[in-house]
Amino acid sequence: MEGPLKAGVIGAGWYAAQSHIPTLASRADVVLDGVCRLGTAELERVREHFGFRFASEDYRDVLARKPDVVVVASPHAMHFEHCLAALDAGAHVLCEKPMTLDPAQAWALEAAARVAGRGLVLANGYHYLPGLLQVRQALREGAVGRIEHVCCSFVSATRAVFEGEVGLARWQTHFFRPSRSTWQDSAHGGGFAYGQLSHSIALTLWLTGLEAQAVSAHNFHIDDNDLCNAASVLCAGGAVVALSGAAALPEGQRALLRLLVTGNAGVMEIELDRDRAVLHRHDSGQRDFGIAPGQWIYHCEGPIHALCDIARGTGVNLAPASVGAATVSVICALVASAREGGRRVDVFRAGPAVDDAAAE
Repeated sequence: MEGPLKAGVIGAGWYAAQSHIPTLASRADVVLDGVCRLGTAELERVREHFGFRFASEDYRDVLARKPDVVVVASPHAMHFEHCLAALDAGAHVLCEKPMTLDPAQAWALEAAARVAGRGLVLANGYHYLPGLLQVRQALREGAVGRIEHVCCSFVSATRAVFEGEVGLARWQTHFFRPSRSTWQDSAHGGGFAYGQLSHSIALTLWLTGLEAQAVSAHNFHIDDNDLCNAASVLCAGGAVVALSGAAALPEGQRALLRLLVTGNAGVMEIELDRDRAVLHRHDSGQRDFGIAPGQWIYHCEGPIHALCDIARGTGVNLAPASVGAATVSVICALVASAREGGRRVDVFRAGPAVDDAAAE
């Protein structure tokens, strides 16, 4: 399309104000058109600070202005309603993770985006870090042969997000502070599984193309809020995945995110916190992917730029709705299994395979 892109934001909370809106504003081809959040004083503050043309506490008023792209960064439980309405309004949409709390709703959004012919991008910033696409391509082209086992561990400096009243110290300098109702209420997707494993599970599925079928899991809780997760996942074709995570690192430290992908031809080590990816094959020794120091420090600018480029017909969706829905399906099964003492729970499945051709 020609001319500037009209951008709308639904849910201008702490992360939208910290990352998504500044990234939109950094683009010369984007106009900040409409913004929505609750609280008249907070809404006016974000409108004035970023220069939005329009602001309303009702998201429907923002969508009535027919934005070309919409960022949905509202509380987890509202993602389905807000994303569906934005797609119905004709916008390309970025949805914060987790995509939804209900896997049926997540797959319904994936189908709605396909039918509408609109991009639905998840805010999985890891997928856009330089070099990870090459790692993914190597795995998809048989770098380790047939994938038989994956071990993924994610430990982040987020304990203050999911427990207690104080929150992270850096929030004191952020535009807004996160709401405890989003992050510490298990009935609304609070806890580590929805809040953090939504990163690492999506990354695992995206890198490998595995399709989860069943989960057995245990969680460590405080006040019904999960802070640590451990799960065994059975995938189509027999591959097994070990998932674990914890809100445990001291604040300010870089999250530990590490994967081992093993197959009948070798092993891939992927250590995002160490900027390291190395392949060991039975037949050809070792390959180092040459990731530079700091190259894999997390940020979420990539999905925003992809959203805008998709609206212009040039972008590539590396965090597609199919992966987002599959991730929610795994998390939902994980949570259900843990509540039932580790009983095997089948993963909800609907829609196309995770290996979405549009994401290649």
